[in-house]
Amino acid sequence: YDISGLENLPNGPAILVYYHGAFPIDYYLFLQKIYRLTGKFIYSVIDHVIFHFPGISLFLSLHHTDHPTREKCINILKQGHLMGVAPGGVREQNYGNNYYKLIWGKRKGFAHIAIDAKVPVIPLFTQNIREGYVSYGNIRPMRWLYERNRWLIFPIYGLFPVKLITHIGEQIPYDPNITPEKLTEKTQRAIEALRDKHQKIPGSVLHALRQRFETRKQ
Repeated sequence: YDISGLENLPNGPAILVYYHGAFPIDYYLFLQKIYRLTGKFIYSVIDHVIFHFPGISLFLSLHHTDHPTREKCINILKQGHLMGVAPGGVREQNYGNNYYKLIWGKRKGFAHIAIDAKVPVIPLFTQNIREGYVSYGNIRPMRWLYERNRWLIFPIYGLFPVKLITHIGEQIPYDPNITPEKLTEKTQRAIEALRDKHQKIPGSVLHALRQRFETRKQ
């Protein structure tokens, strides 16, 4: 696992917006590596339903992960911290595939918070995360379970030892005149630009495995 573009991470507060893979191991590797490299804790926002899973609360609290109100998010940012969010959430996790299309719907809460807190937005994209883990959430019975009952446990296979690289894009500066809708669109385009630059589309497990060994040779 590697990080590219560390120079784009600001010293002050910002909202980090990332693509949600089938199993977000990349994001937690990112949190841990950023802490080791910079000493910074990154606060994270996730769906409150995740806290219902037995035994996960301690892990989430150790990683400063919560389902805070908008006011609490703004206060955290005003204290100078970084905050991570995946607008695609569980839908992007379950319905996404190796074409890496963003599945955000009408979610733009992060944009409201960034504007209210007057902080920049930083796009993140992890190369090959869909090749490391694959979800069966996009088949009809699984979609029905989620949309009807918010069922979150879907079959996932993988743990393929592919090369994972989280790319940190250039920051989108705070603009007092931008609307939440425009900031959301701008962030989507920034993540898609990282995807188009670094990710083979459609993704391939064999190609992602080969990249790991090619990187070692270099």
